[in-house]
Amino acid sequence: MSASCRRLTAGVAGPMVARQVLRTGEISRLCGVGMNKGKGIVLRGRRPVVLAEAVGRGEGVRLRSEGEDEERVEKWSYAADNLRRGDLVVVEEKEDGGRCGGGCDGDRRMKVVVAAAFTVVLGVGNRVLYKLALVPLKHYPFFLAQLATVGYVLVYFSILSLRYNAGIVTDEMLSLPMTPYVAVGLLEALGAATGMAAGAILSGASIPILSQSFLVWQLLLSAIFLGRRYRVNQLLGCFLVAVGVIITVASGSSAGVSLKEVGMFWSLLMIISFLFQAADTVLKERIFLKAAERLKRGSLDLFVVNTYGSAFQALFLCLLLPFLSKLWGVPFSQLPNYLKDGAACFLNIGSLSSGCDGAPLLPLLFVVVNMGFNISLLHLLKISSAVVSCLASTFSVPISVYMFTLPLPYLGVASSLPPGFVTGAVILLVGLSIYAWTPTTMDPSSSSSPSIP
Repeated sequence: MSASCRRLTAGVAGPMVARQVLRTGEISRLCGVGMNKGKGIVLRGRRPVVLAEAVGRGEGVRLRSEGEDEERVEKWSYAADNLRRGDLVVVEEKEDGGRCGGGCDGDRRMKVVVAAAFTVVLGVGNRVLYKLALVPLKHYPFFLAQLATVGYVLVYFSILSLRYNAGIVTDEMLSLPMTPYVAVGLLEALGAATGMAAGAILSGASIPILSQSFLVWQLLLSAIFLGRRYRVNQLLGCFLVAVGVIITVASGSSAGVSLKEVGMFWSLLMIISFLFQAADTVLKERIFLKAAERLKRGSLDLFVVNTYGSAFQALFLCLLLPFLSKLWGVPFSQLPNYLKDGAACFLNIGSLSSGCDGAPLLPLLFVVVNMGFNISLLHLLKISSAVVSCLASTFSVPISVYMFTLPLPYLGVASSLPPGFVTGAVILLVGLSIYAWTPTTMDPSSSSSPSIP
């Protein structure tokens, strides 16, 4: 009988990192395992491995660790259609010794917290530096957008090449279907195009209010396409975060009046823009989850997703260039001269350099920090979820508002805090705390384990 060795991905936050379905007669020859009566079959290697017996199709496996008599049943989210009752599954455990119980979950939570904090810091820097970068390039914002897009593609492909040569990125990762990356690029391009179109009409105070639809879209799309089920405290926490941001940013402004003045169409277009962006992040999460099923070892490197996604985004943006240039007030026939003048201002050379003080340092700082923010955001999405990455990005908004009240260089007179800043910030923090709180009577993994069809 031929062996069937393949990897299954666990849907629980436990110590298992790899599984192989084996036929009994092939275990010793293919996987180097030895018999130990009374303890089952144990793989000899650097990492502790136990042998599990399948309970039944889609029901999980019965585990017995070496030296233990107690058995437990583990489930996984990705059902194995060819797994039959009695099949043997080799379960490879972590290097820290396998059954670490709540310790593993605590380590994972700490990694998520650190990654989220790093994302918030970069998010604040991204918003502040974008404002600073527009000081020298105030007449060339479209050039700055194209500079960032081209920079993403060049840098991401360079990093991907280095990681491929170092063996971090494998041929198996690069051979995954390309269609999801095309969809990522299309969604990002559509999100940028519709956002630019609506942003050109809407006031600056109204956009943060409409941007809270991003979180709503992510909750809905995660539930539909990832099978996530959110607890009441998580939904309440997300609602309070959205309310806190709206109060923090829009209090004391005429956002409500401006929304009425511009009409419903442009507001709906901005909401649709955030739908595209939310679908993009949920699709990326789905790519990571599906790749975990396909890859024989390791997880999909995030630079594979970033590189291909950015490449296809740049392709679709090129196709939309006539439309986008018009949105920025640049006729398509004049676009070459516009980009040439923008490059001269960016390099701070020539007769057009007057008024370009701060270039090229400030624009380059923005591009670098923006790239780091996108990488950090995708890393956080990979180790947690699209909703958590959205909450981290949202948390950076009120901090950025506060940063603009400080005497920053090149920005002139600092702005004042909105009247409801403190109230909104407190509500936002309460919302994050409620979202992160896990009832002691509930399994932390039960509410958010995705089931990918």
